[in-house]
Amino acid sequence: MTAVTVILPGYLAGSGDYLPMADYLQQRGIKATVVPLQWWEWLPTVGGRSVVPILDRLHATVQRVRDRYQADKVTIIGHSAGGWIARIYLGEKPYYGRVWGAKDWVSQLVTLGTPHCSLEPWTRKNLGFVNDNYPGAFHPEVRYVCVAGEAIPGRKSWLAYQSYKLTIGEGDTRGDGITPVAAAHLDGATNIVIPEASHSPKRPPWYGTETVIDRWLPHLL
Repeated sequence: MTAVTVILPGYLAGSGDYLPMADYLQQRGIKATVVPLQWWEWLPTVGGRSVVPILDRLHATVQRVRDRYQADKVTIIGHSAGGWIARIYLGEKPYYGRVWGAKDWVSQLVTLGTPHCSLEPWTRKNLGFVNDNYPGAFHPEVRYVCVAGEAIPGRKSWLAYQSYKLTIGEGDTRGDGITPVAAAHLDGATNIVIPEASHSPKRPPWYGTETVIDRWLPHLL
């Protein structure tokens, strides 16, 4: 298992919600660090605008922990939008004139409830860039692990139904309350479904709850 890990929060989320996850991973022998974001740092990205500010914070954190632990490679854990943002980070195609090429120093990408596709118009520019340039588990140097929850059927929750429908065009399906299972997996990845996992740290058990972490952690190398 890769011992040095960076956690990238989801859209409009601050790092505080992810500190318990990092603490538990530390207890399991993994050097885990959360990208130090405040929720308001996402505001410049609203409406499908560039996520370069988030990528820059991710890059600074990855390089800092690599230096601190003298690690050649790290694992990135991306929750929700953090997962597809990390796919941009791995790549070598210019995104708003910037290239990070992090596949050279990332051994694994773990996505938790990430909508890897969406029908929402405001997502097309960014997610379109990701999926046009890096479809599926694109980089053979990187191991992809995609975790989906299915705690909330669309037919039992208006919010879940609407979110699933906006994402894949079908509301009566299963997912974590925000991301349907069908959108959370990638071709060629190690794809996992955790029945009890919901999307948000505000509604446990979610992907960062200890008992749920224990379900996906063994799938990491």
